[in-house]
Amino acid sequence: MNAVAKTTVRKASRVTGEEELIARIVAALPSSPSASLRTGIGDDAAVIRPASGREWVVSSDALLEDVHFVAKSQPPESIGYKALARATSDLAAMGATPRFFLLNLALPRERTGRWLDACLRGMARAAQRFGMKLAGGDTARSQAIAFNLTVLGEVARGEAVLRSGARPGDRIFVTGKLGAAQLGLGVVLRGLAGQKRWQKLLAALYYPEPPLAVGRWLARRKFASSMMDLSDGLSTDLARLCAASRVGARIEASRLPVVTVPRALEAPGITPFELALHGGEDYQLLFTVSARLAAKIPEHRDGVRITQIGEIVRGHGIELLKEDGKRERVAARGWDHFARRK
Repeated sequence: MNAVAKTTVRKASRVTGEEELIARIVAALPSSPSASLRTGIGDDAAVIRPASGREWVVSSDALLEDVHFVAKSQPPESIGYKALARATSDLAAMGATPRFFLLNLALPRERTGRWLDACLRGMARAAQRFGMKLAGGDTARSQAIAFNLTVLGEVARGEAVLRSGARPGDRIFVTGKLGAAQLGLGVVLRGLAGQKRWQKLLAALYYPEPPLAVGRWLARRKFASSMMDLSDGLSTDLARLCAASRVGARIEASRLPVVTVPRALEAPGITPFELALHGGEDYQLLFTVSARLAAKIPEHRDGVRITQIGEIVRGHGIELLKEDGKRERVAARGWDHFARRK
């Protein structure tokens, strides 16, 4: 975001130019300079100073209309919140403390009024909750809404947790309940999101809570041998972690922290087990801990549930130990943008 003119921001009305649009964004989101953020919005680029003995952790994420959300049916506050939350989840997975973000925003002119104000309120809520400041970005006019966020976090030198550190014998853990966001998506796809009785099932989908404090604790205490966030479903993301670490995994069906599916929503593929194994967008943590340290992992930390679900093994692929004692191979059936789907 280049220099912002002193423009009067007219709330709830469409902007008359890019300078007014930028001014509206700056007014809505925390962006003041600090000890680390020497120069932010107002110049061609931000100048950020890392603290002594710290490293930057950087990630980016896109949120696209009609791919990740439907603007006509989803509250704009939730879209703004989720855009930042899902990007910040990558920092949690590295054990980093969130600091700054860059926002690239493209949208139609008719979305620059009331809709944008509500969206920015949601993003500001997320920024304040995660302790982040806007450091810059860009804006453009487009036929569809598109967010692209770059997030920056800090971690002590050498403490960032990678996907590639899992070893045979390590125990596998996850945070939270799995499948909650996918269950909420089922409510939306059935056209039930407007009914009051189903509102509580939408929270995980619309307002995800990356367990940042748990990620920082695991990194600081050097408990996690590997870690990543659960964005595309356990079956897909665990396969990725195993591939990065060149190992296999065995998980127990009875240990998966599943959600309760109301009877009215039951359908093929909409079972607690299927949602936990293949449902995406939970933005929880998947991590491994050596057998020696596994007993030090509590069942709850910072208000977040932690569950041991299996073990890292030699070889490759994922094996599921079912409740009847039978074993079967698990195929990656989580979300993949480019996979062929029937």
